[in-house]
Amino acid sequence: MTRGERAKQFMAFDAMKGLKDALTEREERHLRVEKRELTDETIEKISKQLKKIVRGDTVQILYFNAYHERTVTGTVSQLDYALKFITIGDERIDFDDIYRIQILEHKNG
Repeated sequence: MTRGERAKQFMAFDAMKGLKDALTEREERHLRVEKRELTDETIEKISKQLKKIVRGDTVQILYFNAYHERTVTGTVSQLDYALKFITIGDERIDFDDIYRIQILEHKNG
């Protein structure tokens, strides 16, 4: 076996892969936050915004998901008042997880 052939067998081996995965997991845990409690005023403001939204609107939503605050911007593809969720692209967001919502472009105007 040539020196080059011997080297090839070890190229796919990443001795640091386990360390990289552990560091990534630790960083993710470190960045976790608890869900905030909203004031009645903020809940009312979010509710009013949700009532204005129709499918096709472009919105930006700050929400809580899996111990992180996330922001999504996109077109509303689904809005279900009975089940209390909104879908932006393929991201389903429960109304109770929304911190802030802004209508960027209204479909009918």
